[in-house]
Amino acid sequence: MLGICRGRRKFLAASLTVLFVPAITWIYLFAGSFEDGKPVSLSPLESQPHSPRYTASSQRERESLEVRMREVEEENRILRKQLSLAQSRSPSHHRGNHSKTYSMEEGTGDSESLRAGIVAGNSSECGQQPAVEKCETIHVAIVCAGYNASRDVVTLVKSVLFHRRNPLHFHLIADAIAKQILATLFQTWMVPAVRIDFYDADELKSEVSWIPNKHYSGIYGLMKLVLTKTLPSNLERVIVLDTDITFATDIAELWAVFHKFKGQQVLGLVENQSDWYLGNLWKNHRPWPALGRGYNTGVILLLLDKLRKMKWEQMWRLTAERELMSMLSTSLADQDIFNAVIKQNPFLVYQLPCFWNVQLSDHTRSEQCYRDVSDLKVIHWNSPKKLRVKNKHVEFFRNLYLTFLEYDGNLLRRELFGCPSEADINSENLQKQLSELDEDDLCYEFRRERFTVHRTHLYFLHYEYEPASDNTDVTLVAQLSMDRLQMLEAICKHWEGPISLALYLSDAEAQQFLRYAQGSEVLMSRHNVGYHIVYKEGQFYPVNLLRNVAMKHISTPYMFLSDIDFLPMYGLYEYLRKSVFQLDLANTKKALIVPAFETLRYRLSFPKSKAELLSMLDMGTLFTFRYHVWTKGHAPTNFAKWRTATTPYRVEWEADFEPYVVVRKDCPEYDRRFVGFGWNKVAHIMELDAQEYEFTVLPNAYMIHMPHAPSFDITKFRSNKQYRICLKTLKEEFQQDMSRHYGFAALKYLTAENNS
Repeated sequence: MLGICRGRRKFLAASLTVLFVPAITWIYLFAGSFEDGKPVSLSPLESQPHSPRYTASSQRERESLEVRMREVEEENRILRKQLSLAQSRSPSHHRGNHSKTYSMEEGTGDSESLRAGIVAGNSSECGQQPAVEKCETIHVAIVCAGYNASRDVVTLVKSVLFHRRNPLHFHLIADAIAKQILATLFQTWMVPAVRIDFYDADELKSEVSWIPNKHYSGIYGLMKLVLTKTLPSNLERVIVLDTDITFATDIAELWAVFHKFKGQQVLGLVENQSDWYLGNLWKNHRPWPALGRGYNTGVILLLLDKLRKMKWEQMWRLTAERELMSMLSTSLADQDIFNAVIKQNPFLVYQLPCFWNVQLSDHTRSEQCYRDVSDLKVIHWNSPKKLRVKNKHVEFFRNLYLTFLEYDGNLLRRELFGCPSEADINSENLQKQLSELDEDDLCYEFRRERFTVHRTHLYFLHYEYEPASDNTDVTLVAQLSMDRLQMLEAICKHWEGPISLALYLSDAEAQQFLRYAQGSEVLMSRHNVGYHIVYKEGQFYPVNLLRNVAMKHISTPYMFLSDIDFLPMYGLYEYLRKSVFQLDLANTKKALIVPAFETLRYRLSFPKSKAELLSMLDMGTLFTFRYHVWTKGHAPTNFAKWRTATTPYRVEWEADFEPYVVVRKDCPEYDRRFVGFGWNKVAHIMELDAQEYEFTVLPNAYMIHMPHAPSFDITKFRSNKQYRICLKTLKEEFQQDMSRHYGFAALKYLTAENNS
């Protein structure tokens, strides 16, 4: 109660001060403005030096009165601001109507008020204007090129999405690699009120390729200079970010700073937090010209419309040409040129508070930028060492970064209430399909999985592929989850050709995989392996979706459809390439079968030839695959004939046949209705047969299944009766769909199923 009374007293005192100080001030000024009973004008237009009443003393008095008047007016402005803050914090104010806008004071860091959307119920009384409308779109531009940057930018986007309360429009200046990766990622992420536009970075190379650059970012590190020319002409302002940025607050707070720009200010930048531009880091260190410490361009506010009117393009080009005559190249890419322009034109810059770009580079002075972690708004990992940089508080920064790195991106698919999203045809079709499902159906979860959109990050690691000149190249295709990660190195040792893998992982598991891969000499030495992350969602393992993702992103004309638990024989890659040519797979519908075997031993001396394999088969060290539990799956391969075969031979389709095959890349996809365990490969082979593929067994090829613990899905299949009932229902529906699609020829599948 005492605290409330004190609060009211402070409020009343501030109010009285605001009312009486101006009145007293003006009485004082009015009285002081009379000389000999006559008013003395304060206007310089009326007080002329040649007037007989004009004296040096009266001039000094007039000037002192003007100074005092400005001081009092400034004090009055500060008091009004304090009164406004007191009103916004008073309990009675919060019971008023809430405005639909955010209001922020520069540098206050009032993120809690921003989060709650709490502003003055009658802000006009205090003369405050709304800074960011509730549904105002915030525009963000990012230059992103290559596999690593495409991975880094996801963490930045997560941190922005986590805090945001406004619609976002990302403008991504991307090369072909980044565009493929990020277009798929955002299309499958399906975040409401987020729009993505791409701009071809390769087309912009000619604009900046004439500038020698020593920075590790390469030519792409110069492309922020041409944003006025690249971005739409009707776009007035944009926030420009590096990919190694992490947000700790709502980006709307930064967007609001645009309202603070005055006069010819067109660039919002934070001062550089190292001594780089002071030129004292080492002997003979000669940086580009800069104003004081210079400015860091990891976070930039650009007023595009004014920059275009100022002929920014001509301005930076002339500056760069002049400085390069003596500097020869840039050391910090676009940052050097921005600073050289600012050195000549300091009026262009609005200096942002340093917490909008806390720079964790070598020799940084960023520790002087903040007193408490609550002060932080943007963290910039601008050292090549990234998370390994030395800093007194690096553990805190690293943990904040890792939080977003491993944060479940699916949780960011939340709607912005009160802000209508743009119509998305894919989202509307998905909702329509889901609405047609019967939620009371006991198999509803199985059916729903078919329509689940899984967030997908293609080419999670660097990928390189050189096409084979003879056009016979084959990619091994497989899918896996975290519990099969140990198979990767062995497969890479057995198969030297390209590999396409779909990994079903959570965000945290994806980072574990990244660390595992980067720590493996075997995996890091292979650049022809495409790792595609499909993020976890739902209760089933979407095995056929994973296979489709891996199939869709191969670079070769042929593919070997395998499973992660199998090791191909040594030399299988070259053998398959020869078989593709000899059997004219390019012009015929053939599925080449690689016979499958298995071992129950975790340690196996892998057979180096067919003769050695047959010997191990006779000794009981190896078995034909699933001989003990599912003979029908591979019996049509005719292993008895294979033992003595020296030439390829044809076999006919039979019920439940599920061999591992080599096919052209244009073969049909796997049916997504089959998830978890059961019928996922059987249905695919059935469709190949319906499309009149010829099954041909290769006489000198083999693969061996390695033992492992039972998967979670096979355990559910064996223990859950409803699981088995739903699988049977899905099988029957698939067969009916086959009959409708392929007509009379598909009747044999119904007959074969009934006879089996």
